[in-house]
Amino acid sequence: MTLEMLPWIVARATGFAAFGLFTLAMIAGLLVRTRSAVGPVKGSGMVDLHRHFSLLALIATAVHGTALLFDTTIDVSPLALVVPGLVPYRPIWTGVGVVVAEMALLVHLSFRVRKRIGVPVWRRIHWLTYAVFIGGAVHGIASGTDSGTTWAIAIYGGAVAAVAGLTGWRATTMRRGAGGKGASAARTRQTPGVTTEDPSPRGAAA
Repeated sequence: MTLEMLPWIVARATGFAAFGLFTLAMIAGLLVRTRSAVGPVKGSGMVDLHRHFSLLALIATAVHGTALLFDTTIDVSPLALVVPGLVPYRPIWTGVGVVVAEMALLVHLSFRVRKRIGVPVWRRIHWLTYAVFIGGAVHGIASGTDSGTTWAIAIYGGAVAAVAGLTGWRATTMRRGAGGKGASAARTRQTPGVTTEDPSPRGAAA
């Protein structure tokens, strides 16, 4: 390995690292919503993991882009790191990477202003995480030089399978929870002498 190859190797390594960390952030976020624990980690600990993985993914993305500035095989300007389509190498797919990075930054920063913008708006912004994940996979597969290798296919395939599986599990869990609440409410309405209003603070908060 020569010194000239170092930026290219760093860019490749941090690109995969960023995608892996985004995947872990997605998994942690989905586990938060399903209220599932991984060993001793659950609740607020899982939320912290979600946020830390998100931050580390952004750091890896920043290193990925910075390394490309020093890669002598392609001419990448600082402006090309923020404006999609300016990278001469596979401009469409590298442009997707730029958009993905900007959306990921937006989602991460939304944590800090959640109280100001309100939870409903914050939740809508947070749905962009799926676009970030899918776009990151597309960017890596379409513009990466290792996309056709067995290990790269295993990484992308495993990540997509994990996120898709947990998303399906989350949807099933939420439907069951909604069905249970509906059945409970129906039983309450049918039970003589039982009011349908919950006077407790918990019921009021819900």
